[in-house]
Amino acid sequence: MKPKKTRWLLISFLLLILVAAGQSFAQGKAATLRQPLKVFISVDMEGIWGVVHGNQCSSDSPEYQIARKWMVQDTNAVVQGLFEAGATEVVVNDSHGNMRNIIASELDPRAVLISGSPKPLSMMEGIDSSFAACIFVGYHARAGSFPAILDHTISGAAIYSIRVNGIEMPELGLNAAIAGYFNVPVIMLTGDSETCRQAQDLLGQSLVVVPVKEAVNRLAARNFARDKVLADLRDGARKALNSLKNVSVYKLQPPYHFEINLHNSQQAELGVLIPGVKRPAPRTLTFTSPDYLEGFRLMRALIALAGVS
Repeated sequence: MKPKKTRWLLISFLLLILVAAGQSFAQGKAATLRQPLKVFISVDMEGIWGVVHGNQCSSDSPEYQIARKWMVQDTNAVVQGLFEAGATEVVVNDSHGNMRNIIASELDPRAVLISGSPKPLSMMEGIDSSFAACIFVGYHARAGSFPAILDHTISGAAIYSIRVNGIEMPELGLNAAIAGYFNVPVIMLTGDSETCRQAQDLLGQSLVVVPVKEAVNRLAARNFARDKVLADLRDGARKALNSLKNVSVYKLQPPYHFEINLHNSQQAELGVLIPGVKRPAPRTLTFTSPDYLEGFRLMRALIALAGVS
């Protein structure tokens, strides 16, 4: 081979190496500059596919173990959709009962799991302003809803209703306001059809909802085809994250006036002993807070006291 031709071949080879190196550097820099896309998921149990009775949500029932599997399967489908849509981190908060329901070893290994109780923010423990979005999985309708599976608000034994600034709140509303406190929008909810309707009524029609069942009454439902539900959960999460810019943050305006209506007057006896708490009716407790999180914590304390009164 002639020296001149050899020299040009070497130059061409070196140029190819430099171009490849430049592309690799650019890709690495782009990956480094990509903003974190964190998503917080709060997972309850009554709104999970297949769950129609309280026994399935109770650890002392033989039906509980299979419901736990359904719970983690629903959650994993959502997690999968989020990562497919570009999420960089997903935090899952077990939000039912003693909050030790999700089978940790079966949760998508890419997700972080918050488990156990009590937690300062309960169903929303772990959320902060670093998250881009929030999702509610397996949620249920507020107390007194029909038809809705296992409708209640926080405590079925104590709470008749909860109002904040005059709005009757399901758990999804109370928790969405916590997300809003940190400027995090709720982008998706899953549960029965009535819960999905309440969620869009309160949080807006742009909220992505995935109904996994339709209640016949409080303890019976038409559970939709399982494979389709899992596909819908995955696709819904992907759609919700891709539509993030179209969703507004849910915020209530201060001061925050809480009204807790209990099932009987005895349940109000201890709560009224707390300074700042009033009792305008025999089974009603009210208070006002300038800070939503402080008000939320006091509300939780009053519910706990109602349970031992």
